[in-house]
Amino acid sequence: MAETQQKETTQNQTAEAGEVEAQTAEFEEAQEGIVPAEGENLDILLDISMPITVNLGKIVVPFKQLLQMGPGSVLQLDKVVGKPAELFIQDIKFATCDIVVVDGFFAVRIKDVLGTELPEQSDE
Repeated sequence: MAETQQKETTQNQTAEAGEVEAQTAEFEEAQEGIVPAEGENLDILLDISMPITVNLGKIVVPFKQLLQMGPGSVLQLDKVVGKPAELFIQDIKFATCDIVVVDGFFAVRIKDVLGTELPEQSDE
């Protein structure tokens, strides 16, 4: 009991003096490579919904023109008819696709799924 009180007194004095006590931490050696996941863990991921966005094109419009817009206004996008649209999953470009109509609804037909490689950055 006296030893515990002595430790607490020493820690309080150290804290009051503004000193920091450091301790050495020991960590387990990490293994290289891919660790196979258990089937139960993957089941959790399979139920996650991901937002998908399709970019048909874009345009930059002066604010003055925005104020003049109303019903029937037309904005011409920078994408030419026949060029593929871009499909994004959580704001990450995932694929290119064609716009199609299915049962009266717009839909997409995936043309190319993009790789996971990051674009090269120039040193300039």
